[in-house]
Amino acid sequence: MEKKSSAEVGVKKYSFSKITVYTILILFALSSIFPFYWMFVMATNPNRVINETPPAMLPGNMLVENFQNVLDSIPFFGALWNSFIVATTVTIGVLFLCSLAGFAFAKLQFPGRNILFIFILATMMVPPQLGLIPQYFIITELGWLSSLKAIIVPGFMNAFGIFWMRQYIQSAIPEELIEAARIDGCSNFRIYWNIVVPTILPAFATLGIIVYMTIWGDYLWPLVVLQDQSNHTIQVALRSLMDDRVRDYGMILSGTFWATLPLIIVFLFFNKLFIKSITDGAVKN
Repeated sequence: MEKKSSAEVGVKKYSFSKITVYTILILFALSSIFPFYWMFVMATNPNRVINETPPAMLPGNMLVENFQNVLDSIPFFGALWNSFIVATTVTIGVLFLCSLAGFAFAKLQFPGRNILFIFILATMMVPPQLGLIPQYFIITELGWLSSLKAIIVPGFMNAFGIFWMRQYIQSAIPEELIEAARIDGCSNFRIYWNIVVPTILPAFATLGIIVYMTIWGDYLWPLVVLQDQSNHTIQVALRSLMDDRVRDYGMILSGTFWATLPLIIVFLFFNKLFIKSITDGAVKN
């Protein structure tokens, strides 16, 4: 019998390991997609089908009817627009302020820099619920109750964003490049705008996705400060679909399904930059 060459054995081992990896990835992908598919199935069926045992696994024909019930119950598109304004404004503000602060902590020398950075990190260990009452009093004194400003302005403060940007800028931009720019007469802001910002676009994408999803899904704080129904965000508006006596799960899941689509679009739009920011650290020496 002919002996197989080491090259053939290596190819077979490589092919087997590659197939195994792809199989595992496909299984994880399917398990991640299934909750969204299940939500779509329930959004297209009436209550009697949803409550059946075993439950329906295929979409029904009531997607339009269930969504029409949502439109009849809440100002869906108005709430969706409010969430879009809040999430977009907060994300842009966080990206600008956090990248500016991250640049200062990473590349500028000033007294108390390390102590201030430690204090910022310490705020990440404080549960956000503890600041609910003080923030409410501040918003009340400013006269911002039932205004979108009550959500937007506090959302600009993001300790994780400062930490993320500081770490990324510190590793992605060499000191020699900063010194060369200073020799050429660039101010700190010009260094930030012309050198730092173009370099950290992957970090922008990652932080932007995280902040956008967090603000879009926030429920507790908007529920506390937005007392006017016309200014409700989508999460608060969807909560009003829950009736204490009768719950139409098809209608509820229909509203949830359509409210989730903007998040998927945002993620797909910034997907490549998000992956690049994760893989950058793996290829650097």
